[in-house]
Amino acid sequence: MRYDLVIFDNDGVLVDSEPISNRILAAYLTELGHPTTYEDSIRDYMGAAMHRIHDLILERSGQRLPDDFDDVFHGRVFDAFRRDLRPVAGVDEVLEGLEAEGVPYCVASSGSHERIRVALKTTGLYERFGEKRIFSSQDVGRGKPAPDLFLHAAEVMGVPAGRCVVVEDSPLGVQAAVAAGMDVYGFTAMTPPGKLSRATALFSTMGELPALLS
Repeated sequence: MRYDLVIFDNDGVLVDSEPISNRILAAYLTELGHPTTYEDSIRDYMGAAMHRIHDLILERSGQRLPDDFDDVFHGRVFDAFRRDLRPVAGVDEVLEGLEAEGVPYCVASSGSHERIRVALKTTGLYERFGEKRIFSSQDVGRGKPAPDLFLHAAEVMGVPAGRCVVVEDSPLGVQAAVAAGMDVYGFTAMTPPGKLSRATALFSTMGELPALLS
């Protein structure tokens, strides 16, 4: 195996959550008077921490989102996750293969710890990670595209950045991994390949990932 640690993004990589959360985000922003399409949400917010939503809305409209925006949004998302969320096809087999090879892995997501836990528990993936291998943008000062989250995960896991690889599906995540000095494989199931052009390599199904890692 080429790497000593595999760092997975969560939304869109481990769990098929991006369609759900971006539909809800677009609808909620529109409801609040900030017209947003699903495509707008994917383009502007996919892979980002919550503060990016607040920052962009303020920058574009001069208006602040309500104080309870995060709580309302997450409540709607979690309800939908519990009904509809599924793991990304093939990811369970990828994790099984890493375990068989003895290669450590973890998750590092822009989402909150609560969001990550709800997603992983709903999809049956939580047991593969446990608390000690879950990292959130809440753990660091700056979320993606800053490298802080990936560097923090590597430090806690005890692996030099140069021996880590990141699996990402968002331009912001790829940018963060590159800034951290890590190889990064871009998952193009939902994201146009051109938007992940800075990745070390691209793949479109989870079945392709083991060959890239070995």
